[in-house]
Parts: sequence; C-alpha cells; structure tokens
Amino acid sequence: MTATPHDLTPWGLFLQADIVVKAVMVLLVLASIACWTVIIEKTATFARLRRETRALAEMAAGARLPNALPEGAGLAVVALRAGLPECEAGQGPRESDGEYRQRIESAMRKAVTRALKPAAGGLQLLATTGSVAPFVGLFGTVWGIMNSFSGIAASNDTSLAVVAPGIAEALFATAIGLVAAIPAVIAYNRLVASLGATRSEALEAASDLARRLARGRTAAPGPRLRAAE
Repeated sequence: MTATPHDLTPWGLFLQADIVVKAVMVLLVLASIACWTVIIEKTATFARLRRETRALAEMAAGARLPNALPEGAGLAVVALRAGLPECEAGQGPRESDGEYRQRIESAMRKAVTRALKPAAGGLQLLATTGSVAPFVGLFGTVWGIMNSFSGIAASNDTSLAVVAPGIAEALFATAIGLVAAIPAVIAYNRLVASLGATRSEALEAASDLARRLARGRTAAPGPRLRAAE
C-alpha cells in the first residue's frame, strides 16, 4: 500500500515520515503493546492475590485453626509453612511469650513478603514508559519539524498544502507518545496502590495468624498443627 503525497490518515502519516520518525513511532507502539501486556497480566495476578489475602485473613479470624496445612498454593499455605516449624520448635526456656510470638510472626511475615515480591515485576516498565514516552514522541516531533522546514526552504514554497503534511507527521509522533504514556501512568498508580494495600492486608493477617498460633502453644496443650501428608 502506497500513501498519497497528502494522505493525512495515521497510516499515511507513518509511511510519509522520515526514517527516524518512523523508528520513534514503532518504538512507542511496541512500548504501548508491552505496557498493555503488563497491565492485563498484573490485573489478573493482583485479583488472585486479593483472593489469597482474603483466605489468609479468614483463616486468621476463623473459629478453629486447621489441623493440617491446606492443600494447594496461596498465601495462607506460604504463611503456615513458614510459621509451622517455629511453632513446633516450641518456646525456648529463656524465651518470653512475646519473643516466642514474635519469632513465629517474623517468619510468617517474611514468607508472605517474599511471596508477594514477584508481583511487582513489570511495574517499572509502566513507570518508565509513562515518564519517557512523551519525550521520545517529542523528539520525533522536533526531528520531523526540522525536516519539514528543510523541505520548505529547499522548495521556497510556504503554502499550507506544502507545510501541513510534514507538520502533521511530526505531531503524530507526539500523539503516539501520549497514547503510550497516559495508560501506563494511570495503570502504574492504580497497580502500585493495589499491591501496597494487598501487601499490608496480607502481613496484618499473617501477624494475626501468628498470634493465634503462639497463644495456642502457650495456653493449655491442644491438638498440634501438623503438615499435611
């Protein structure tokens, strides 16, 4: 498909653009595709983590503690696998009730933090695209306008019909930059806030569960929590 000399459609503007401006446009489109891939993947991941956090909170607030590790994966299983060895080790002879509880709680919180850490991967791409893409698009615009002015000077024709296509090609690069940057910034802010809230709720639930486990050990003996076979 060949663009006409004054084709002002997006595809026509791309075909008529200078090679540098074309490279800028392609780079911005690829960045936008990558950002939307991250947005979709993180949206699904964070929805799963919120469900796992609710399950952990429900376990911490439940009437009875489970007698075995729940099957499958999830934050509740991660927390119990970390806290169970500390709980089964029992309270040391010189260890106070608070120190014993803190040991279990620390192990569970660290495990939950490690489990949540991979969820932040990819968010830096959104932050980088959101902050850099407008300037990359502006670079393409400046380059395109410089070429347009060079062409005007060479042709000695300043009519709108001659000027408009080159200016439109240049401004199109800035438009693509904004299209890539705006969703990236919005998604980054929302996803970071969501991850922070999920992490806070998960750590609080892990602390509550650790306190229940510690109370169960320092109180009258009862059925021990054991690993599922």
